[in-house]
Amino acid sequence: MPTAPQAAVPTLDLPARSQRVGSAKTSPVRDLLALTQRPEVISFAGGLPAPELFDLEGIRSAFDAALKAPGALQYSTSEGDPRLRDEIARRYTAGGLPTEASDLIVTTGSQQGLGLISTALIDPGDIVLVEEPCYLAALQTFALAGARVIGVPYVDDELDLDALEQLAAEHRPRFFYSVPTFQNPTGRTHDVAARSGIADIARRRGFRIVEDEPYRELRYSGDPLPSLAEYAPEHVISLGSFSKVIAPGLRIGWVRATPDIRPSITIAKQAADLHTSTVDQAAAAHYLASGRSDSALARIREAYAARRDAMLDALPEALPPGSTWNRPDGGMFVWARLPEGLDAAESLSRALTNDVAYVPGLSFYSGTPDPRTLRLSFTTYTPARITAGLSRLGASWGTGR
Repeated sequence: MPTAPQAAVPTLDLPARSQRVGSAKTSPVRDLLALTQRPEVISFAGGLPAPELFDLEGIRSAFDAALKAPGALQYSTSEGDPRLRDEIARRYTAGGLPTEASDLIVTTGSQQGLGLISTALIDPGDIVLVEEPCYLAALQTFALAGARVIGVPYVDDELDLDALEQLAAEHRPRFFYSVPTFQNPTGRTHDVAARSGIADIARRRGFRIVEDEPYRELRYSGDPLPSLAEYAPEHVISLGSFSKVIAPGLRIGWVRATPDIRPSITIAKQAADLHTSTVDQAAAAHYLASGRSDSALARIREAYAARRDAMLDALPEALPPGSTWNRPDGGMFVWARLPEGLDAAESLSRALTNDVAYVPGLSFYSGTPDPRTLRLSFTTYTPARITAGLSRLGASWGTGR
């Protein structure tokens, strides 16, 4: 017996994506990777450590040592491997910032640390102050948390402390995010007066400081500077990472948190991934304890200093007349500004035609961008390759040799 026809089921539209994810910018660095995969392309776009400088022998030995105990493959605590936290605390203390292992939470890269801090501190609509321009992945993270992000401008190469004070008074931000040493994207460093001033304003206006320090140990000239946490320890949450000084593939970072916020960050970590890879943490702890990291870091600094110098030497002929750029004491980046009438994003297509790439500065701004700015990374290639790449870049503007 035939069955009665079924009534058509109405099809409803699926729910839209969240407003927060829609407000986050895409990463031009990640987008450029697809365009620069050809081996003939010299890309100054990615902030990539030099793979030939990774201490493969030492890291392999550290993993061998870690895997002698089955615990390296087991679940662990959310706060992280106690031996690794001890080693990180020792490094902080040796650098002038007394730190206990209990102050630290190990994260899956410092990028996760930013996410955990945002989860713990930001409600949708909250204000976050950042340096202008700012590390792009931080802008993405704060947007996904629902924050309203406001940039604090620079005057020449100095953060405008009067603007920071005024914005803090007007908006009562949850925190001010800073990369105080060899900033991404600009390579800028806050001097002692700026660090002291930022800390004083935070105390007067009652906001936290999130101090992100992935490049701190990559210094090639000048004297080391105190952490912001030394000026206002009760206000500062610090982030660190081994991605730039050991290897990014380890995905080991950490948060140095104040006691009032540490439990909330731990809960956020538990919800995010329970804990960072146990075997990677164990290997990192063995590697640091072996003493090899100091000599490896010395080799990295020596190589990167030569690469920075090669870039700075070649820029006068690589960029159009009237361009300006800074001379960072460390880190991975040079920040440049083209002369009036040029646009770094529009000029990128000509550079790619010449098999060379950089990152236009547009995406690093929380507010109105400066279209003439661009970021150049000097760490990935040898000095000779840098010189060749910048010659290609000059040719794209008609200024190369």
